[in-house]
Amino acid sequence: MPADQIDPSVLRQSAHSPSFFALQRASSGRRDLVDFCIPCNPYFPTPGMFSQLAGSLEQILKYYPSDADTITAELCATLGHHPQTVVMGNGSTELITWIDHLLVRESLATPIPTFGRWTDQPLETGKRVDMFQLHELLGFEFDVDAFVRFVRARGSRTAVVCNPNNPDGGYVPRREIVRLLDCLIDLDLVVVDESFLDFVDTEAHTSVADEARIRPNVIVLKSLGKNFGLHGVRFGYLVANPALARTVRAALPKWNLNSFAEFVVFLLREHGSEYRESLRLLARDRLLMSQQLASLPGLKVFPSQGNFLMVKLPDGKDGVGLRDHLIAHHGVFVRECGNKLGSTSQFLRLVVRPQADVQRLLIGLGSYLYGTAPEAPPDNVVSPGHGWGEGDPQHTETRPEDFRAAI
Repeated sequence: MPADQIDPSVLRQSAHSPSFFALQRASSGRRDLVDFCIPCNPYFPTPGMFSQLAGSLEQILKYYPSDADTITAELCATLGHHPQTVVMGNGSTELITWIDHLLVRESLATPIPTFGRWTDQPLETGKRVDMFQLHELLGFEFDVDAFVRFVRARGSRTAVVCNPNNPDGGYVPRREIVRLLDCLIDLDLVVVDESFLDFVDTEAHTSVADEARIRPNVIVLKSLGKNFGLHGVRFGYLVANPALARTVRAALPKWNLNSFAEFVVFLLREHGSEYRESLRLLARDRLLMSQQLASLPGLKVFPSQGNFLMVKLPDGKDGVGLRDHLIAHHGVFVRECGNKLGSTSQFLRLVVRPQADVQRLLIGLGSYLYGTAPEAPPDNVVSPGHGWGEGDPQHTETRPEDFRAAI
């Protein structure tokens, strides 16, 4: 194998995608890997914020962080939450683990395909997972009434819905999620995982965190790493009524957050406008990337409000072979969905990225699917600028008073 290629066998060593670091270690020469797998915000933090992080690196690594209550209080002051209703965790997956251990009894219902920890975690602790299949012919659309009927028929005591859903990016309007909460008021627990909600641009008021604060059985989950482009920091939080929040908080260590998380949380208050701009740029890129992918013959692109797009490959094409081809020959890392319950290897989840990266993806897709290598986007698509703050000259940025309007 040439020195600048990555051995695709590293992609088959576990049920989950390898980390970016594992892929880099598997390459003896390639250092320009483009990650279309991990759904990260490419525009935030800004270069200036990274400079602030780098300038404080010695202190961040050398000293203990504050306790979780102190960091949570700052996050709540920035986002407009009450500290008694918020619990911060070392990544949303830590909170999913504790929700399962503390609050899920014998069964949990969730649509599939969805984020794997919502099926894997309860199965690992011996719970019954009732899987509500979302159908491709319906665009993986979530039907509240059909899901409620399914929950009743199965006798599920906990229900989980990701909004937008992962891997398809389907978004359920807020009014429908509130109606779902009303219909399932008698369950032990209803979780709305809003990890990708900040990327939604179809309506202004999207979150049901305000409902979670006053309802007896609702938790809203948030993943800060996904929104803020900092998966390596590992921080997330949940919102619930004070009694539910206290139950989870009591199980967590007092110092369960690291100094990187503390530094970023205290940095956020100063950078609300940059964060809102990052969301605008990403929505622009999502539309353009969707148009470009949809122009490829036989490739089906599903509507998404996340920072990723799910596509179905043409008949006779398999995602495993495409994934291995892209990583080995183009340095492009994609998420093949064959190991997601409710999906097959004919589906890929592709993270939204700037145009320079998308061009490499399109070249790789063309070479594998059609034996060609398109060097430019389709003629009917106009590429916007790619730099920070560039874009639609008619766009007038709104600047809410604080960070809360973006959350």
